[in-house]
Amino acid sequence: MISTELLHVLEILGTIAFAISGALVAIKAELDIFGVVFIGGITAVGGGVVRDLLIGQIPPAIFSNLPIILIALLTSVFVFIIAYVQRRHFDRLSLKIEQINNLFDAVGLAAFSVMGTEVSFVRGFSDNLFFSVMLGMLTGVGGGIFRDILTDTTPYILKKHIYALASIFGSLLYCILRQNTDDLILATMLSLVSVVAIRMLATKFLWSLPKIRLEETDNEK
Repeated sequence: MISTELLHVLEILGTIAFAISGALVAIKAELDIFGVVFIGGITAVGGGVVRDLLIGQIPPAIFSNLPIILIALLTSVFVFIIAYVQRRHFDRLSLKIEQINNLFDAVGLAAFSVMGTEVSFVRGFSDNLFFSVMLGMLTGVGGGIFRDILTDTTPYILKKHIYALASIFGSLLYCILRQNTDDLILATMLSLVSVVAIRMLATKFLWSLPKIRLEETDNEK
């Protein structure tokens, strides 16, 4: 039973965090209230939809989980109201808002990465380490990919600091701990903290994977 309760807590935590993150991105993209609520909602539930499709659950669980949908939508509305009230100061507070967005994005990524990995254990895929880790990662990053595509930006995971790797590490750590300890709370907390810590350190120290900057090669000619 603790497994079911833990999944529920992670789902609520990730939903709120990603709804805030998605709504903030939509506000910066100057979308109307429907756009903000829609982007906040899809950011919050998109990863779970991808996860359920991969494990063959049709329709995805979110379509029969009204409380989670309401949490995502109401959180997005709340963010819109706060931003509307503070709209005169929104640009001035852009750096602070970006930091807040990064924090909530990291928390959402951590919660859904662990949740997706736990679902693989609950559904009997624990013997397939690769699938379990990928399921955790896709649950964590799926909503963000939808968010970025819908706001006409290159998906965050493909260009910004260490993102998908943080999710992969947290999912892998959870798999290892889950298979070697009976303390599910400890496994969850260590995995959550690892993802958030990696994301925050990557943001602070600008850690990024190697990439080719074409303008630099053009200047060398």
